[in-house]
Amino acid sequence: MSPSTHPTRGQGQSIDLVEKIAQIDGHWQPRVVAEMNDYQFKVVKVEGEFQWHRHADTDETFIVLEGVLHIDVRDADTIVLHSGQMAVVPRNVEHRPHATSEVKLLLIEPRGVRNTGDGPPGERTVANDQWI
Repeated sequence: MSPSTHPTRGQGQSIDLVEKIAQIDGHWQPRVVAEMNDYQFKVVKVEGEFQWHRHADTDETFIVLEGVLHIDVRDADTIVLHSGQMAVVPRNVEHRPHATSEVKLLLIEPRGVRNTGDGPPGERTVANDQWI
């Protein structure tokens, strides 16, 4: 459902993130649960390794709700996030999230950002504005 047709866009209501994530069948399939201005809040389950990518025009926020997420950062130390922790990967920094077991996340990024970054679409590229 596109944000223009979504009845509330997650505004003015309680959103149960655990319940929303439970509705997602696979891994690496982010789903929008709310918007604030031009930013989207997305829930996702991840396991295994994502591809190296970057977002030239925007930072990306990762908030771990459950599990342990590793974010490899090109030419820097790996970021390790546990439940209740967050990190912001700055724009244009090449990174690769991965998890040895399932992790549940909340992502915050501008509307229209492709999950696989600025490179060519790949097998893990997901269509934008998929609401749950």
